Amino acid sequence: MTRTSAVIMDYYNTEVVKMISLKYGFTPMQAFRSFADSEIHKMLSDKKYEMWEFGAPAIFDMWESEKITGDPRNSLYLRGDLS
Repeated sequence: MTRTSAVIMDYYNTEVVKMISLKYGFTPMQAFRSFADSEIHKMLSDKKYEMWEFGAPAIFDMWESEKITGDPRNSLYLRGDLS
C-alpha cells in the first residue's frame, strides 16, 4: 500500500476530529481514536483511493455513515446521490 502524504493526513485528522468533537461532544482524543480506527481513515490513508479529492466535510460524512450503517460507502458522496 502506498500511503497518502503525512501533510494531507494531518489536515484531515485535524479537520475531521474538530467536526466529530463539535457534533458529538467527544474529547479531541476520543474523536481522533474514533476517526483513526475507522474504515474511512484506512481508505484515506491508502493513496490508491485518492480520497484527498473530497473535502473534510465529505470525509466527515463518510465517517458518520460508517458509524451509523457500518459502511462508509453508504455516504451520499460515494453513492453519487448528491444533486
